[in-house]
Amino acid sequence: MEGTRPILVEIQALVTPSSFNYPKRMATGIDQNRVSLLMAVLEKRMGMLLQTQDAYIKVAGGVKLDEPAIDLAVLVSIVSSFRDASAGGMDCFIGEVGLTGEVRRVSRIEQRVIEAAKLGFERVFIPSSNIGGWDFPEGIQVVGVETVKEALNIVFS
Repeated sequence: MEGTRPILVEIQALVTPSSFNYPKRMATGIDQNRVSLLMAVLEKRMGMLLQTQDAYIKVAGGVKLDEPAIDLAVLVSIVSSFRDASAGGMDCFIGEVGLTGEVRRVSRIEQRVIEAAKLGFERVFIPSSNIGGWDFPEGIQVVGVETVKEALNIVFS
């Protein structure tokens, strides 16, 4: 993949109370099992009662993704819909999420942040472990986070 530009996508979520005994989980453009896993992390690590909620996740533009660096963006999208609260339209989220709720280091972080700055994002959330050893581009605030809880507290404060 040398020489290719990282792709930034919009992730949309709709979380709504289920009228069935077994809530529906649908995902377009992202693995449905990954969405279920991320929702389990929110339930266990954030205490969110999502087991009674239907969840519909869509990657805008018809793109299919298998990139773990979108985990944090998916979680923020789900929480935004569940809480019916805006996550800030000029924020970008990059990071893989582990089962304990940690935000893990991702590859090519410099290129991803540069691309986010070019697209006009004002703030980018990245794993704390990716900070250091490189200069941040002008015009964008880089926020390092270690856990999902930390990221969500900043975003929805």
